[in-house]
Amino acid sequence: MLAAVNTVYGQYTPPAPQPFQGFVNEWLRKDNPYMNAWDLGGQLRSRYEVRENALVAPPFHDFRRVMPAGGVINGQGNDNSFLANKLLVRASYTDKWWNALVVGRSSSVTGDSRGSAPNILTGSSPDSDGPVDLHQANVTIGNHKEFPLSLKVGRQEFSYGDERLVGAFAWNNIGRVFDGAKLRWQNSLFAAEAFASRLVVPIDNRFNLPSDYESFSGVHVTTKKIPKHNAEFYFFSRNVDRSNPNQFDLGPARNQSPAPFNFSGRDVYTLGTRWKSNPGEVGNWDYSAEYNFQFGNYINDRPDAGPANGAVGARRLEHQAMAFTANLGYTFADVFAKPRLAVEYAYASGDSNPTDGKHGTFDNLYPTNHKFYGYGDYVSWQNLHNLRLSLSAKPTARWSVAVEGHFFWLADTSDIYYNVGSIPRANAAIAGSGYRGAAGFSNSLGAELNVVSGYAVNKATTLEAGYSHYFVGSYQQQSFQNVGGAKDADWFYLQAVLSF
Repeated sequence: MLAAVNTVYGQYTPPAPQPFQGFVNEWLRKDNPYMNAWDLGGQLRSRYEVRENALVAPPFHDFRRVMPAGGVINGQGNDNSFLANKLLVRASYTDKWWNALVVGRSSSVTGDSRGSAPNILTGSSPDSDGPVDLHQANVTIGNHKEFPLSLKVGRQEFSYGDERLVGAFAWNNIGRVFDGAKLRWQNSLFAAEAFASRLVVPIDNRFNLPSDYESFSGVHVTTKKIPKHNAEFYFFSRNVDRSNPNQFDLGPARNQSPAPFNFSGRDVYTLGTRWKSNPGEVGNWDYSAEYNFQFGNYINDRPDAGPANGAVGARRLEHQAMAFTANLGYTFADVFAKPRLAVEYAYASGDSNPTDGKHGTFDNLYPTNHKFYGYGDYVSWQNLHNLRLSLSAKPTARWSVAVEGHFFWLADTSDIYYNVGSIPRANAAIAGSGYRGAAGFSNSLGAELNVVSGYAVNKATTLEAGYSHYFVGSYQQQSFQNVGGAKDADWFYLQAVLSF
């Protein structure tokens, strides 16, 4: 479970000084070797967050300096603090030719002001999913030591590459899972997975169900036969019909439109490749690069695109977009704490003209964006230039720390500024009082400074704290020029993780 937590991060990795099978497994396996087939345990994570002037719904008021009389818009201010708890309990049994896994989850939030605004699926905080739900339940048939083919069927997490496009979103208090089937072929040359699935939609205090309107499928191939590299090649298909708000039978008060799961209709196909150097095989250097090209069709629901494009029954626009990233790092292996200095550049295309019959904004798919574009979670890999500088170190085996700086620009000022969940920050109804695509605006989105540190108290417990300050840019100032301008945002968190 600690290894799963580590996948949340890009450059910073929480310390895990020694392998730990869990207290339950240690007790069961101590005197009975037959219990090695069982894996019983879990993880409890508690995180307290304080946010000032950002990351409260609706997203287009992030960084706003002056709130109207009463200090709220749609029942919400721009400051928030809350305690989020996530409990995962797992049971797994492995035989020679098959494995069964069940993971239950409880996701709760206390004190979150976002619960004061209508939220169709969660009904309260978007990080709350009720006291009990089924996170994973799947069966795997196969044994790659004996035969190259295996099949996994059921509710499961998908994680590919470093989760820049497809990830389990473990940082989130709910996470992300799919209902589907996955075939895996593995031999000494390569490993290939082909899958077909539907996205599972969180419904607070209700059993989560897959969406009937959003499917995700693809093929992912990995090989280590290229000298000094791990190479990935993939094709992903995201197909979304315009959702029916009555699908989940939530009652008249919550079956409203548009729903938060009602993404723009689309058929987006992603071709991509990712290359990463093998640890230690290029000296103290390490590097990675990823490139993606997308094609297909898309209904443009951008608020400034006009009602015709976003209307039900509107024709789908031709979709062509691209994104790429490159990361270069150097580890000072002979220096105390073995610091790693790295630079990264990420680009994702925007839409140069929302009314020209084409759609050029890159679709970020199902990522774990928390790892890449600032730990404060203000942007996604869409219509973006991001220059990232990072310094990470491990002063001891139990303690790790990282400092990062991000510089952000819009890739195209005719497109919108997207938040971490790929939702456009826009309020086109009143020019100068909210975000919008404007060719005359600056492309400067400002900068973000992050500091994060973690300490492993023992083999079962990890503590972590982080701070983020976002320096607003000219674009935010111009967006709110008629309502008092924009101001910086701050975020702080303190987190404890207990594995058992």
